[in-house]
Amino acid sequence: MRIELLKCHGSNNDFVLIDDLQHTYQFSEEERVSIAKNLCDREGLIGGDGILFVEQSAVADARMRMFNPDGSEAEMCGNGLRCVARYASEKFNKTQLVIETKEANLTVEQKGDIFENIPSFEVAIEPVSLKPASLPLKTDEKEHIDQKIPALSEDLRFSVVSVPNPHLIAMVDQVDDEQLSTIGKEANRNKTLLPNGVNVSFVQNLGDQKVFVRTYERGVGLTNACGTAMSASSLNTVLLNYNQPDEEIFVFNRGGFVICVVHVEDGEYRIKLRGNATYEYKTTISLTGNIVEELTERETFETEAKAYEALQEYASKEIELHQ
Repeated sequence: MRIELLKCHGSNNDFVLIDDLQHTYQFSEEERVSIAKNLCDREGLIGGDGILFVEQSAVADARMRMFNPDGSEAEMCGNGLRCVARYASEKFNKTQLVIETKEANLTVEQKGDIFENIPSFEVAIEPVSLKPASLPLKTDEKEHIDQKIPALSEDLRFSVVSVPNPHLIAMVDQVDDEQLSTIGKEANRNKTLLPNGVNVSFVQNLGDQKVFVRTYERGVGLTNACGTAMSASSLNTVLLNYNQPDEEIFVFNRGGFVICVVHVEDGEYRIKLRGNATYEYKTTISLTGNIVEELTERETFETEAKAYEALQEYASKEIELHQ
C-alpha cells in the first residue's frame, strides 16, 4: 500500500495527515486501524499521536476522521482539527470552512497568528455537556463538578466535561506526571466506573487568565498537548471562578500554548480554541503488513519549525515562572 502523507502538529501534538478527498485509497476500516497502529508507533519510521484522514463530506467542506495509536477512533481532536482546517483552507482557498467530525459539523477559521510567523486557526469545540452520562461515568449525580472520585484518588476533585469526547479535569497546585499517569491508566482500566475510558487532565492555575494543562489521553497516554482537554480545562476554570468567560485564556502545555475563549449563554457553553497548525514534512511511504518503508525524500518545512521553536521557548519560560 503506497500512501502520501503530511506530518503536522498542533501544540506539538503530532499527527499523520492523509488526504483521501478523491477516494484515492478506499481504505477498509481494518486498514485504517492498521495504518494508525503502524504509522503512530514511536519506535517505527514515522511516529505520532494519531492519524488524520481528510475525506469528502456531503454536509461540510470536508470530513475529518481521527484514529489513535491503539487503532481506536476519537470522537474529536482539537489540535488535529486545526491541522485539518489549515490543510482544507489551502486546498479549497477558503479562510472559513465547516469540517464534519464524528459527533458534529464544526466551523473552523484562519485567524491572526498567535505568535510571530505561526499559521493559526480557530475551531469551535462543541457540543459541550457536563452530564456524567456523557462520558459515561457510573454515578447517580446529574452533574459532577469539582467532586471526589474515590476509586481514582482520595484527595483530588474532578469535573466531568464532554466536548464531545470525554474528560475528567482536576485542579492541582503542581502537575505530577507520575500521579497523572497512574490515575489515567486506572480510569481507562476500570470499566465498571468508566465503561468507555476517559481523558484525564491536571490543571495548574497560573493567574491572569493563564493556566498550565497536562493530559493523559485515552488510547495514547501522556501527550504534549490535547486540544479538547485544554478546551474542557478552560471551561472548568470558568465554572470554578478561576478565569472569566468571554475573555481569552492562555493555556500553556508541554508543546507550547493555545488561546481558549469560553462563552456562556442561557446555561449553554461554547468554546473557541485558537492555536498553531504547523507542517513538519511531506513524504510517501509503503505499508506492507507491519512493514513501513519510506519511498521518497522528505520535504521539510524548516522555516515553520524555527518559528515554532521560538514559541516553545516563550511558553517554557512562562511555565518555569510557576514551577
